[in-house]
Amino acid sequence: MAEQVDPEPKQSLIRTLAEHLWFPVFFFVGFLLCYLLAFHQPTPHHVRVAVADPVAAARIDAALGKASPGAFDIVPAADADAARQAVLDRDATAAFSADPAHPTLFVAKADGYMLESILNQTFTPIVAQTGGTLATVDLAPTASGDALGTGLFYLVLVWNVPSYIVVMMLLRAVTMSRRAKVCTLVGWAAFLSVGGFLGGLALHVIPADPRVIPLAFLLSLGVSLTSFGLVPFAKQFFPGVAMGLFVLLSVPSSGGAIPVQLVPGFFRALHPFLPMGNLLEAARGVFYFHGVGILRPILVLCAWVLLGTALIAGHALWQKRHPATEDEVVAEPPVEDPAIEMPRPTALPAHAHHFGTLVPMVSGEVRTGDGQPVRGAVVTVTDGRGGQLVRTIADDDGCYAVAGLPEQFVDLVVSAPGRQSAVRRILLREGSTRRENFELSDRREALTAGLSA
Repeated sequence: MAEQVDPEPKQSLIRTLAEHLWFPVFFFVGFLLCYLLAFHQPTPHHVRVAVADPVAAARIDAALGKASPGAFDIVPAADADAARQAVLDRDATAAFSADPAHPTLFVAKADGYMLESILNQTFTPIVAQTGGTLATVDLAPTASGDALGTGLFYLVLVWNVPSYIVVMMLLRAVTMSRRAKVCTLVGWAAFLSVGGFLGGLALHVIPADPRVIPLAFLLSLGVSLTSFGLVPFAKQFFPGVAMGLFVLLSVPSSGGAIPVQLVPGFFRALHPFLPMGNLLEAARGVFYFHGVGILRPILVLCAWVLLGTALIAGHALWQKRHPATEDEVVAEPPVEDPAIEMPRPTALPAHAHHFGTLVPMVSGEVRTGDGQPVRGAVVTVTDGRGGQLVRTIADDDGCYAVAGLPEQFVDLVVSAPGRQSAVRRILLREGSTRRENFELSDRREALTAGLSA
């Protein structure tokens, strides 16, 4: 007969909360420190401005240094043309000609509308002191659909975030080889780069310059390969590591939503190294500055691709030289993304009481009438309509465990060669675990008993 014993005691409430709340707590702290701190009060830091006429440059430098210490770095230029060219060469963020007859501020809207606004607010009072009227000339106007100069940033997000998400999805594809997954990531990067370009072009967010496609490909491939390469090292904490690196830190340091000259020093220091900021710099150079200043960011993007390749290849080589035992494979916790993962019916190793964030909802033993374990017994869990939810095999001790089942009535069907099958309907409720033991009688004995009766 089937035997049912009392449910197993629940695991510690503190441990359960820690396992399931670490990710939202991580994001709470991340958004507080990386977004609110970075964006709440944009303040200029060392904005480089070329000023025509060394005498005027010295006067303005002294005035701004007193009014806003550290906000602007004034660089003298020989004349207005030289100052203007410094902006086009990306040697300066803005340029100013102090000609009393025609005081002019040269800006590049492609670097961000907010930066242009702050420069106007800074130099308008300086010109007003001499009774003049400031004229502003935009040397790098953005595309017609990018009025605020932030459209390119949101397009880069299209290339960046899905490159991380695709890795999470592929981790579920347990039947795919490492090689197949890497090839998929390459194809996905190609799809994202071309599709994103066409989408940005259709919305008039970017100019019709396809040279940005290979740059977007480098970003997408670098993010996806590095994310995939981090999985064996970060294990169940991988979602926090990857999203912290490629979202929480990358967005405020990219200079896309808020120009990098207006964010705190920590994020300005990250800007030259993280992939989002480097793609923005390269794309701006391609679209608005005739290719000036794109070599260094391209090299950084290539470095991210090489980093991801090295992580993947290094782990593959390590596995080849140190093959894992069966017990080590069983003990390895699954990687789930708490942001997008929903509980799914899952078979677990029977003796793992804690398996990552998964806790067995139903576990038990399958034994014979004389108490011997039924090795290889098949335990199938079906819903009320008979649809299979999950199927698992009892281990050498006759033990099984499953997790992620729905809160409803389910049927446990247990079978083994040469033995009578057993079926049991149970009701699963949130926060509870069930221990269901089964006893399978010998089919021949059951048949003999039936005939005798």
